[in-house]
Amino acid sequence: MRAVVIHAARDLRIDEVPATVPGPHDVRVRIEAGGICGSDLHYYQEGRIGTIVLKEPMILGHEIAGIVDQVGPAVDNISPGDRVAVSPSRPCGHCRFCQMGQQIHCLDMRFYGSAMRTPHVQGAFRESLVADAHQCHVVPSGLSASEAAMAEPLAVCLHAAHRAGPLLGRRVLVTGSGPIGALCAMCARRAGAAEVVATDVTAAPGEPMRRIGVDRFLNVAAAPDALAEYSRDKGAFDVLMEASGNAQALVAAFAVVRPGGIVVQVGIGSPALIPLSVIVAKELELRGTFRFHEEFALAVTLLAKRLIDVRPLISATMPFTEARAAFDLAADRSRAMKVQLAFDRA
Repeated sequence: MRAVVIHAARDLRIDEVPATVPGPHDVRVRIEAGGICGSDLHYYQEGRIGTIVLKEPMILGHEIAGIVDQVGPAVDNISPGDRVAVSPSRPCGHCRFCQMGQQIHCLDMRFYGSAMRTPHVQGAFRESLVADAHQCHVVPSGLSASEAAMAEPLAVCLHAAHRAGPLLGRRVLVTGSGPIGALCAMCARRAGAAEVVATDVTAAPGEPMRRIGVDRFLNVAAAPDALAEYSRDKGAFDVLMEASGNAQALVAAFAVVRPGGIVVQVGIGSPALIPLSVIVAKELELRGTFRFHEEFALAVTLLAKRLIDVRPLISATMPFTEARAAFDLAADRSRAMKVQLAFDRA
């Protein structure tokens, strides 16, 4: 079968790779749609994500959905013909963190399309994928494969919202209005936030952010003082969800978070110098958030019921055989929010 394989920075190819056969507890999924994530872009543009370096050819992709065409003999909850969203997270289930219910921190995690370990964990941008049945979540026929493939990034943001604590009636600031920032804003709204304000350093995300229901979008590059009004009386926001990974965005936002407020760091970026005096004086709580586990099933449920509608975020869908052009489009934030690959169009 064919797959989207990264060999080195900017060296993205459509390669023939071996097909695999389902085991007793596995299903084989004919992939329909796959979303290009920020981590995929880092491998494509730089051949690395921070200190994680690509050392061998690796199939990219972990935001996927498709149609089941074969199930193992021990699988009784999924049938051929079912459309499924596939969780790319494969914790071992045996280490102490898995046993404590903290599968996110599994000591032997295998996450699709990751160069964190060698041999690398191959990804899911391929024509068919064999996965454990428990990774596959059946979606209703009325939900498109493109929407179902958004379950993974939505799960990331649901976990971030969970880390923020109760959001009912809260004022929430989201810094960074890419796909993750947009989904964080949608999760905050679904959780009952009274006001959601979003920022970015370009104007392009403004229209999609307004379509998904943020109360206000601010381009802080064009108007560096746009947040100043929120700094009065020691800050207006109860919660900051920092989705850009930019240290300047994080530090600047401290001024508009009220004393006792919660800062959830969602984006991963370069090392940051944190003003500890501000954290101490305002008694801020700085919380990290990483991936997801049980939130994937919740993401599928919310998508299936259209309680969160991700369609405004999907900018373009291109055949996987045009992966390089699709990756270049995904990297251009002036033209695209979320770009997906179609595996049933080539």
